[in-house]
Amino acid sequence: MLQRSLLLDRDGVINVERGYVAKIEQFTFIPGLFPFLRSMQDSGYRLVTVTNQSGVARGLYTVADYNKLTAWMLGELRREGICMDLVLAAFEHQEGVVPELARGSYWRKPNPGMILEAAQRLRLDLSQSVMIGDKTCDLHAALTAGLRQVVTIAHP
Repeated sequence: MLQRSLLLDRDGVINVERGYVAKIEQFTFIPGLFPFLRSMQDSGYRLVTVTNQSGVARGLYTVADYNKLTAWMLGELRREGICMDLVLAAFEHQEGVVPELARGSYWRKPNPGMILEAAQRLRLDLSQSVMIGDKTCDLHAALTAGLRQVVTIAHP
């Protein structure tokens, strides 16, 4: 049986947008996030993060830095009773300085690769799922992947 999901961008949706957040001390959860995620989880939604992390391709931080921050974030969510079912990240960027990541990618939003990968891994019904993002690329990726419900957060 396919399941519905809540797909979330990270920077600007889970944490305050500060541009290339790579360290715990730079990371601040969006106010009100924990009760919202708990309510979605309690309503039967699988929780998935799909995030572009071009800071790796740009040489601003490493995959190890990203993994350390992600492990911390997941631990903080668990302490709040929230289970993030899957976290996917696209590190590539055409303007990157790290040679193996200086390219385009089907995973990188606005392409739908991460969303489609999540759907396959978790058996998600994308037509019954919701995407929350803060950029046009989030909207495009979600619509291309077949989501019908997309919320775009505008930042002041």
